Parts: sequence; structure tokens; C-alpha cells
Amino acid sequence: MPLPIAIIGAGPVGLAAAVYLAERGAPFVVLEAGAQAGAAVLRWGHVQMFTPWRYCVDQAAVRLLAAAGWQMPPADAFPTGAELVERYLTPLAALPAIAPFARYRQRVVAVARRGHDRQRGRERQALPFQLTLVDDEGRESLLVARAVIDASGTYLSPNPLGAAGVPAIGERQASARIFYGIPDVLGRDRARYANRRVLVAGSGHSAFNTLLDLAQLRATAPETSIIWVVRREAATLDRIFGGGEADALAARGRLGMQIRALVNSGQMMLVTGWQTEQVQQTADGLVVSDGQRSLPPVDEIVVCTGLRPDLAMLRELRLALDPVVEAPVALAPLIDPNLHSCGTVPPHGVEELRHPEPDFYLIGMKSYGRAPTFLLLTGYEQARSVTAALCGDWAAARQVNLALPETGVCSGPQDDAGACCSLPAAGFIELRPVSRSCC
Repeated sequence: MPLPIAIIGAGPVGLAAAVYLAERGAPFVVLEAGAQAGAAVLRWGHVQMFTPWRYCVDQAAVRLLAAAGWQMPPADAFPTGAELVERYLTPLAALPAIAPFARYRQRVVAVARRGHDRQRGRERQALPFQLTLVDDEGRESLLVARAVIDASGTYLSPNPLGAAGVPAIGERQASARIFYGIPDVLGRDRARYANRRVLVAGSGHSAFNTLLDLAQLRATAPETSIIWVVRREAATLDRIFGGGEADALAARGRLGMQIRALVNSGQMMLVTGWQTEQVQQTADGLVVSDGQRSLPPVDEIVVCTGLRPDLAMLRELRLALDPVVEAPVALAPLIDPNLHSCGTVPPHGVEELRHPEPDFYLIGMKSYGRAPTFLLLTGYEQARSVTAALCGDWAAARQVNLALPETGVCSGPQDDAGACCSLPAAGFIELRPVSRSCC
């Protein structure tokens, strides 16, 4: 009996890979550390996506679901993470073509060639892979596979608060009062943040969502105060607010415009040019400093400084990763966040995702390394291309097509004419009372 292709991760892209393999009749197994499909997505399930349904689903998965009577949600509606799981990933994973081959509560802790570490190269390609699995009770087992597709994502590997890419001094000791990611400020985490002093670090969409929720929380918890710290200098802040009305993803454009308005209204203290060096626990709260300046004490910190791939389980494989972005070397220049936004990433597939380790591929968010320019449509096309190659259909694998929505975000620096409005040049905006309006 032929060995299966192992897919690590039962998120949107991992399940898309499973669908393409099912269509081709290739044996596969999906390994998911969580208790269900989309387990990592549920960690930010309260967050509304800025991509509508038509950009959230894979076309092969839609074909398979439709044949089973599934109906596509309204194409222009915007799902939350929880809705993406409930209305798309859960029914997809339950299909007869997928369900028997999915194994949950199975965490992959190591991937290697059978009996070979990365130094041994003789007849390496002829050997199968071995995956070391650990279940919830700590029991270990081995799975042997002919190929491996790692679609495990990066959400569980957040960047630290420390500006140097390592935890700031005191960050680990203060971990009980630090949240990494997007807390459910208006839901299950409300008591943690209501009428508290909160610092938010980061300049991406995760930070934007958190800041907007905290501002909304102040309507019923007026003692809630917000400090927002970003590494950018004030003169370059315009870029982080996105394309506004020029963004084809309207929800993403509105998100940036709302944050710009929130900053201009003075509802929080904005600190620019900030690089966290230390977190100190004092009797009055957590004091964050950059080595020269210290911020007012806070009760809670939310870290939205991006994600990075967890490569520990791949240590015995021969990978070719860009030394900066930590993406496959051929892919890295195509997704460099200094040059590209989500919608300007060119089509790419198996050729850009290859490693010196034959028949091993990183796809989905993990393939982007530390770059934040990922969209689900990109991951779905990666899954299609890679699975075609693993099934020997190189013509299909190399025929890569991808149409992404324009972002309206300039990749390079904007001149004075390109900025629609400006922020105060000072590094600090003083905290003022909340101003509520109906529109």
C-alpha cells in the first residue's frame, strides 16, 4: 500500500491541500494539534476578517462541498474567524473524502528522513519521512509518509515585545499580564481590560482591531486608558493606515481609516519611534522602557508585533530559507513587506516553494516566514500547485494563476502629494476624554 502524504495543520490551507489530493486520488493524512479543524483560527474567532467570503474559500473545496449540498455564504459578507470555522472548515473536514484521514490532538514535534539526520545524504531522496507525534496525554508515535506539506501556520509563534526580536528584559516574568495576539476585549476578556490601563504594541491589523475594541470598551468602562506604541517615526506613520478608499478590500481600508480617526481624536496616547527594551513590575503597575524613556505604568500589555514560523520540528530537514524573512529563498523577494502588500504579491507555486529536501513544502502563512503579506487565496494556490507536483502533474503545478484584490497601499515611501492627511509630528498625543458620535 503506498505511503500517504502528510499534511501538518487542519486550517484553511491544510484542508485545501487535502481536497486537492482527494480529487487526484492520492493517499494523505491530516495531522492537527488542536481538537478540531481550524483550532488556531478559533483563537481569534471573535475577529471579523477584512476579506469577504469570496476571498476566504478555495474553489476545489467549494466544488466538493457543493456536491454534498453545502451552500456558499453570501460572497460579499465578512466572516469572523469563528464563522469561517463553523460555516466552512467544519463541514469541509466532515466530508467523507476528508474525515477518515484527519487525526486530531496530534502535535508534530519532529520531521526527518527515516533513519537519517540532515548530515546524511546518501540515498536520502529514496527514503520516506518519519514524523514524531505527541498526543494530549504525552504519548509519542511515529508516522511514515512519502512527502510532507507543512501548513501549520504561525499564529502560535508570536513575536515578543522586545524590539530586538527576543523577549525584553522582564517580559517573561510579566507574562501573566501580557497577551500575544488579539484578545476578545468586548467578550470573554472584557473583565481583564475594563477600566484598566492598557498598552498595545504593534502597527498591523491585529493592533488595529485591539485598539478599536478598547476604544469601544471605554463607552461602558470610561476609566479604560490606552497607550499605543509603534516602532515607526511619526513622519512615516501614514503608510501603516493602508489604502483607505483605494483598497479593493473595503473592510481593510475602513480599518485603517478608523484608526487614523481614533488617533486624530486623541482618544489614546500614541508613542512613535519606540523600541521596547525592558518591562519592570512595580507597585503601580508595569513600566515599559526603551532604555532612555519610560512610559506611564499600565495594568495590561497586548503584543501585536507579528508572527514568526516555529521551525524547531524541522531541524533535521534540509531547508533553504531566506536569512531575513525566513521564507523559502525564491519566495522571499516576492513577499518582502518592504516592497509588497498583500495584493501586490505575484503568483507563485511549487517552484518558489522548493527546498533542498525533496518532497517537503511549507505552504500557507508559514511559508511567508515573518512577512505579514499573506492572503488565503495565495495559500490555496500554493496548495493546488504543490499537490499537483507531488502527484506528478508538473504541467499543472507550474501553471500558476492568482488574481488578488488591489490594496491601494503604496509599497515605497509616499511623498507629500501621496498622503491624504497627516498625523501630528510629535511623538506623543496626550490622552483626552472619549468623544462619542453616531457616525
